[in-house]
Amino acid sequence: MSRLEAKKPSLCKSEPLTSERVRDTLSVLKGIVTSCYGPSGRLKQLHNGLGGCVSTTSHSSALLANLSVTHPILKILTTSVQNHVSCFSDCGLFTAILCCNLIEKVQRTGLIPTTVIKLNKHLLSLCTSYLKTEACGCRIPVDFSSTQILLCLVRSILTSKPACMLTRKEIDHISTLILTAFLLTIPENAEDHIVLGKSIIVPLKGQRVIDSTVLPGILIEMSEVQLMKILPIKKSDSLKVALFCASLSGDLSDTGEGTVVIGYGVSLENAVLDQLLNLGRQLVSDHVDLVMCQKVIHPSLKQFLSMHRIIAIDRVGVALMEPLSTVTGTQPIGSLGSISPSSYGSVKDLCTAKFGFKHFFHLIPNETTVCSLLLCNRNDTAWDELKLTCETALHVLQLTIKEPLVLLGGGCTETHLAAYIRHKVGSIFLRLSEF
Repeated sequence: MSRLEAKKPSLCKSEPLTSERVRDTLSVLKGIVTSCYGPSGRLKQLHNGLGGCVSTTSHSSALLANLSVTHPILKILTTSVQNHVSCFSDCGLFTAILCCNLIEKVQRTGLIPTTVIKLNKHLLSLCTSYLKTEACGCRIPVDFSSTQILLCLVRSILTSKPACMLTRKEIDHISTLILTAFLLTIPENAEDHIVLGKSIIVPLKGQRVIDSTVLPGILIEMSEVQLMKILPIKKSDSLKVALFCASLSGDLSDTGEGTVVIGYGVSLENAVLDQLLNLGRQLVSDHVDLVMCQKVIHPSLKQFLSMHRIIAIDRVGVALMEPLSTVTGTQPIGSLGSISPSSYGSVKDLCTAKFGFKHFFHLIPNETTVCSLLLCNRNDTAWDELKLTCETALHVLQLTIKEPLVLLGGGCTETHLAAYIRHKVGSIFLRLSEF
């Protein structure tokens, strides 16, 4: 069989690490990450060549995600570092610098790659095994009965990111909020197997950092006009909730390659509207107090529900569906047919709130495992960096539950490990000299 197009050269190349091109490429990456590292590290401004906003950061996850990497070796290296950061949310810059230094130093030794791999694996096992021992002098146990170490841990993360533009007072305030948000995600009746809740970061840009706060439950942003249309509900017990992931707008769903057959004289719009109103009647008969929809609710259905004093909130978005399901205990409803009673959930209360120039619908749960961290900062760039840093701090706090130990920062752990390896190597040479 003849070829339809000419054979193209292979994209896979055998290019040794000792080549000039690889060395130059690694040197550029090392220069970028090294200049961001440590107390004297500088910020980087990232801008897409095709346009868009300029982001100022020293955060490894933002830095590596926005770098345009084309060389295969750099792709492997940056992907490995990003995977490390996604697992541990710490030491991204250090890991990148370490990898670049390992490649650079190994080339000077002249050892064959297999020997280098064995040596690196052995050194890694030495470090990890030593860090797990009680004799390790650079690890500190985390005492959950006191907030001192936890606050110090969060502060160390915040102070390492100058692009957040925080004062000492603001760092203390945000540290307290992050720790509060973390503690709210821990179930009150915790057993052996703990399932943590979720902290939702709600943006409020252009406001003072000190105005940031933590609220139990979920904040759903709404316009002032929408809030004025919502009638207050006064009930002594909890409120019954229905959560829809299907659209209630009355539009036809995508039929794919199939066809829809409509009888003569049948109005499709009226038929769909009748189905929506039948759904509304079932919600009324089931004594539902609050209806939330991921997508759009038809105006006629909204009016029908409002007439029966049922609050209807639409366009909550896919990001809030899982937290809403957790808070309310509902099962998202994906059809317009009959609703199973087990799909309903409940909340303790609901109210409206205003922070800055934004209005919110505040959902207060029966049991707090989901909270909203209302995060403020002066501008978009500082807020984006602060959001990343808060997410990092929350993840690190979650990891302390799994392993309640922290390591000294500021280069102490690295210096201590280097001294330990030198001691081990020296003891090996000493034993060899005795033979």
